[in-house]
Parts: sequence; structure tokens; C-alpha cells
Amino acid sequence: RVIRFLLRVAVFLGSAAIGLLVAAWLVPGVSLSALGFITAVVIFTVAQAILSPFFLKMASRYASAFLGGIGLVSTFVALLLASLLSNGLSIRGTGSWIAATVLVWLVTALATVVLPVLVLREKKKNAA
Repeated sequence: RVIRFLLRVAVFLGSAAIGLLVAAWLVPGVSLSALGFITAVVIFTVAQAILSPFFLKMASRYASAFLGGIGLVSTFVALLLASLLSNGLSIRGTGSWIAATVLVWLVTALATVVLPVLVLREKKKNAA
């Protein structure tokens, strides 16, 4: 159980790091500082872990039509918190906020599917 939990945490942190790096690389107006990057990743990951279930519960209770957008909303709020609470992430301009939200949401969603597969494949190789 502990190992599974730690692997899930590692996947969430890894997917957040990849998402933020891709956004900083592809979206003008998004920048990451080397020193604050880890802090921004941790804040983003914790915020996303807390906010996603909260927004999902609220939407299912009050506005079920918005269930599909919950990931985008929680990603936006997590980016906002990471940018406000750390010196590691800066996003300037409305277009950059929108693009970063969509890109980070997409990359983290893909990474949370792909990273466990890669980890398990590597684990099987090492066991053989």
C-alpha cells in the first residue's frame, strides 16, 4: 500500500513537472524559475489533488452540465495558486493563462496515464 501510494505521488509530481515545463516551453508569457520550480510543482500538485475532488463534488451536486470542465477549472486554480504562492511560476496575459491551463491539463492527463505504464514496464524489465 505504501509503495503504491508513493508511486501515485511520484506520478502526480512527475506529470505536474512535465505539464509546467511544456507550458513554459510552448506558451509565451509562461516562465519558470529554476530555483522555484520544485516549489511550484509541489504547490500545483497539492492544489490539484485537493481541488479536483472538491470541484467534482460541487459540480455533480449543483451543475452536472459542467462535470467535463472540472479538470480545466482545477488546473486553472492550481496554476493560480502555484503562481501566487511561489516564485517559481509566472504567467502573464489572458491568452497565456488560457493556453497554459489547457496545455497543462492535457499534458498532466496524458502523463498520469503514460508514466505508470513506463514505470511498470521498467519494473518488469528489472525483475526479469
